[in-house]
Amino acid sequence: MRRRHTFRDRREAGRQLGELLREREWLDPLVLGLARGGVVVGHAVAEVLGAPLDVAVARKIGAPGQPEFGVGAVTPDGPPYYDEHSLSVLGLRPAQLEAACLAERAEARRRAVVYQRGRPPVPRAGRDVLVVDDGLATGVTARAALRSLREDRPHGLVFAAPVCAPEAAAALKSDADEVLCLLAPHGFRSVGQWYTDFRQTGDDEVLELLETP
Repeated sequence: MRRRHTFRDRREAGRQLGELLREREWLDPLVLGLARGGVVVGHAVAEVLGAPLDVAVARKIGAPGQPEFGVGAVTPDGPPYYDEHSLSVLGLRPAQLEAACLAERAEARRRAVVYQRGRPPVPRAGRDVLVVDDGLATGVTARAALRSLREDRPHGLVFAAPVCAPEAAAALKSDADEVLCLLAPHGFRSVGQWYTDFRQTGDDEVLELLETP
């Protein structure tokens, strides 16, 4: 029998996640949606919390011949992050991924320029920063984003997603002050399996959401 999906789409998932986060007290919260899909979820979260929304950008570095398998990630600035276990299993060294890293960093910088629209990022220092994505699979992009954001000296740095792979959520706690997930199912295979509508989010949609109060 076909398993029933849990979330209709990213907006519904974001509203449910927002209700979970609303149960907590936050210090001047700022929601950062991880581009691209996380911005849709983050917009719904920000609506529920009555908090401002901004964007964070991190790009996955895929394994050679397996671009969907993230062995690392990179933000527009700062050093790349590599998952040492994945590199060891695949017999890879960071130097072998330099070309992929440079390409993903260039795309991260392009997106950051497009999404920020010439304005500076919303200040992060001294406030609770909630990094939101549509799901957590390997955790490489979330980890890269969190490490970069830690340099902005937030009061608290939290990662939140509607659905998370249990192992990735546990591992991410070394970089986030807290990891909050609506679901952490043992049957996790991919983020998309938990959504009925998991169509790709485009730049135009991200921009529209960032411009919507």
